[in-house]
Amino acid sequence: MSDNVVTARTGSNSLNIVKNNIVDVIYKIFRAILLFGFCFLIMQPLLDKISVSFMPEVDLYDATVISIPRNFSTDNYKIAMNLMKYWPTLFQSIIIIVISAALQVTSCMLAAYGFARYKFPGRNVLFMCVFLIIIVPPQTILSSLYLNFQFFDIFGIVKLISGRNINLLGTLTGYFLLSATAMGLKSGLYIFLLRQYFRGVPKELEEAAYVDGCGRLHTFGRIMLPDALPMVTSCFLFSFVWQWTDSIFSSLFLRGYMMMPISLSRLTESFFRYWASINAVGSGSGGVMAQPPIGYVQAVVATGMILFLIPLVLLYLVAQRTFVESLSQTGIKM
Repeated sequence: MSDNVVTARTGSNSLNIVKNNIVDVIYKIFRAILLFGFCFLIMQPLLDKISVSFMPEVDLYDATVISIPRNFSTDNYKIAMNLMKYWPTLFQSIIIIVISAALQVTSCMLAAYGFARYKFPGRNVLFMCVFLIIIVPPQTILSSLYLNFQFFDIFGIVKLISGRNINLLGTLTGYFLLSATAMGLKSGLYIFLLRQYFRGVPKELEEAAYVDGCGRLHTFGRIMLPDALPMVTSCFLFSFVWQWTDSIFSSLFLRGYMMMPISLSRLTESFFRYWASINAVGSGSGGVMAQPPIGYVQAVVATGMILFLIPLVLLYLVAQRTFVESLSQTGIKM
């Protein structure tokens, strides 16, 4: 009797194990399909642009060509790079944005350290203003920025000395001034992230530095900053990426410079002129300018977008380890 009971229990346990394994396998398959579907939804527009960028005009209007080009060509890249003046624009954009991002992260870091470690009148009110910088879109204050930098002055001192205001629109000075005063694009977010990080650092480290004779600035540079480098690097990457893709401040301050967002936004107009120059019918004022096919225009624009994104992908691949480390530490500190 007891042997039959033991055998029944063993068979029941084995059946439960098999059922659990089957359920586990089905769950893993369902999860894999779901993740693949989400990844495909995210990557599919980019994959389409990559595919179209290698298609000549004949493939764009061939119904049998869907994703893989039949006549593989790099002519779209040559045209887009020529119209965007890619290499000079790329180098100038990198130099300007690196300087701006460095100024922005430095100013945000000092502001965040002050909010995290010092108590002063109006601190909560000022920190609420930081939240307003995060919440309010830059388009809302664009007209105010335009007027302030069109007639730039500091408490009337500049006009008192020179007799007129300074126009900082279209200059690097105005662009760098926003970053150096922690008023650049997404500055409020960087201040918030760095403040949360500094709040998690034990105060005993600062007190020990003060006992050893370090001043406030020396303590910040020798004690706080080295430990915060992963988070600072993360904020620098965010700043670089957002300024790289920004067209608002670039059009306001950098219209006279060769910048990637401006070149990309003008690519359609440049291609129309390029197409008209090589397909003009007739001569003189009576000539008729041929219009480029819309599909071909979109293919060249898609190619320009790929060229626009390549530096960001390379930047992430180089700084991936530091970026992931900073995000994991942020989760712990916050």
